[in-house]
Amino acid sequence: MIPVKIDIVSDIACPWCAIGYARLEEAMQQLKDEMSFAVEWHAFELNPDPAGDGQPILQALSQKYGRSVEEMEQTQAQMQTIAEGLGLNFSALQERHTRNTFDAHRLVKWAGEEGKQTEMKKALFEAYFGKDAVITDPQVLVSLVENIGLDGETARKILESDQYVQTVREDEAKWQKAGISSVPAFIINDQYLISGAQEPETLVQAFKDITAKT
Repeated sequence: MIPVKIDIVSDIACPWCAIGYARLEEAMQQLKDEMSFAVEWHAFELNPDPAGDGQPILQALSQKYGRSVEEMEQTQAQMQTIAEGLGLNFSALQERHTRNTFDAHRLVKWAGEEGKQTEMKKALFEAYFGKDAVITDPQVLVSLVENIGLDGETARKILESDQYVQTVREDEAKWQKAGISSVPAFIINDQYLISGAQEPETLVQAFKDITAKT
């Protein structure tokens, strides 16, 4: 069994990050008899300013990209179709609001220490894209923590403190310094970068090519 390390730089508020991971899961499933995968998630913020929290997403995207709301609606609809084809709940994709994800990233770091980092990330994706959950709300975050079997009271204490603040800041800075400016970004075996939400077949071939070199 060939070991493969995957560092994923992503944001909870990034739909292509959710799609990219679902495609990665399919690729890993295809290769499960040949390779063993170790995944670690790293923080990136699309909306780092907490003051920008709560704006309707179509309006926010229109302003950001200088395109009409109708154009953004069409783009989001196409993304919704792709996501649903992968079994993802994106039913609130166009109704969601911009959210600052810093506190959520803190909980993802903690969940990693508890052996449930991917479960935490997927729960956040589902809540945000499927239900337009207010993922800046501590009570919402604690509820998601409890849903994946972690201790809600511990999560509440983390959110009320500055635990993992420095950890997330350093993580963000590290990957920005490494040149990551868009997400998702997949770094394979500390050497090879795969950018964007690639199709499972592309990922399978990439893993085969990379492991053949080692």
